[in-house]
Formats: sequence, structure tokens, C-alpha cells
Amino acid sequence: MYRKPHRIMLAPKQRERNITGASEGTEELAHLEMVGTIVYQLTRCLTPEQIEEAGFADYFVDHTTGVYPQAASGTPFSAATFAVTGDPIADLNEDLAAEQKARLSYDNILRFADDPDVAEPIKFLREREIVHYQRFGEGLRLLTDRLDSKNFYAFNPSFDK
Repeated sequence: MYRKPHRIMLAPKQRERNITGASEGTEELAHLEMVGTIVYQLTRCLTPEQIEEAGFADYFVDHTTGVYPQAASGTPFSAATFAVTGDPIADLNEDLAAEQKARLSYDNILRFADDPDVAEPIKFLREREIVHYQRFGEGLRLLTDRLDSKNFYAFNPSFDK
């Protein structure tokens, strides 16, 4: 999906940067790729016994050690993840929630990870989620500051002019 670029001020250097839906989406897909690579590297040499012991057999039957993006619950990744409404206030709040959920997932992975080759990239991804959360928060603040309305939650600023 294409979004218009958002112009935001990045702290602490206070430089302007255009952020487009494409650049945000590209980075988020790169996060999926990095996590998928870690999962593949951890599972590619499993023995049949290890597959059974780890509870990995159902996944292995369908995908062997190929990466198939899904939640820990087994729910497959889908385009429904991108809950875009067309209302920038609603969409930015959805983005904020998504960044926090991703950060929480990385926190939980770090509770279990004892391999530095797993923990270090996950720490990096967690840091990126925090930065994304901060930038989306700045974007929401800038948007609501610029709205000329007593109750900006009563309309869709991208549609109701």
C-alpha cells in the first residue's frame, strides 16, 4: 500500500526526514527476514529425535525447515496484519500498538535466548521497535497539533475537510 510521505523532525539531531510507507514497510519486512533467518539457522540441522522432542514435528511436516511466517500460536502471517483505516489518527495509533507488541515479543524471546548469536540481533530489532514507536508518537503529536478542530476524534482528517 502506498502512503504519502510523512515529514517529521527526528530527535536528537533535529533533521527533517521523509518517511514513506515503502521505507517503513521495507524495514519491517527486513525484521521478518532477520527473525526467519535466525529460526532457519537454529533448525536446519535438527535430527528427527530433536524435531519430536522440541514439538516441531507438525511444523516440520508442512514446511521442513523452511521459513513460514507465523505467530508462536501457529497463526500464519496474513495481509490482515496491516489494519489500515484511512484515518491517520487511527492508523498511527494502530502503528504505535504494533510497535509495542513487536517489542514485547522481542522481550519475551530474550527471556529464553541464551545464545548470543540469537540475542544480539533480537536486541537490535527490539531497539528499532522502540525508535519506530517514538517516531510514530511524534507523528501523532504533530498531526493532532495541526488539526484545526475542537474535537479531532470526531472526524477523519484525511476525508472530512
